[in-house]
Amino acid sequence: MSIQLGKAKSKRVRIGNLELPIAPMIDIVFLLLFYFLVSATLEKQEADISFSLPGRIEQDAPLDIPDEQIIRVLADGQAVVNDFAYDEPSAPRFRELETMLRRFRESSESNQVEARITIAPENDTAHSMVVKVMDACSHAGIEAVTFAFDG
Repeated sequence: MSIQLGKAKSKRVRIGNLELPIAPMIDIVFLLLFYFLVSATLEKQEADISFSLPGRIEQDAPLDIPDEQIIRVLADGQAVVNDFAYDEPSAPRFRELETMLRRFRESSESNQVEARITIAPENDTAHSMVVKVMDACSHAGIEAVTFAFDG
């Protein structure tokens, strides 16, 4: 039994004076087809799954919520709203107060009223503590800020 090894002749297309081998192009086409078939997925991508995110609900009738909060600033620098103390006076920024004020602003906007803040510092309160409260109002997006003083 003898096996003859020889070169297989590939077909060639003759265009004018150019000779273009077809066999390597067919090989490349099949390799590309195989690549795209293997890399294609049959699973749905996350972007294709439809779902709705929770959003804000606009109120039809206004709720009876206060449209103004009074922030008392004690002499030791403690910020108090509705008898609840926020943050430590030694904190560089009143983040808890900011969070509460941001929620107050969002609920006021949903209720279609302007969020207003009155800052009421005690007589011996340092100005830097009042500025921290004003910064918290600014970071929360509340622009209507007034002051009340004991006379």
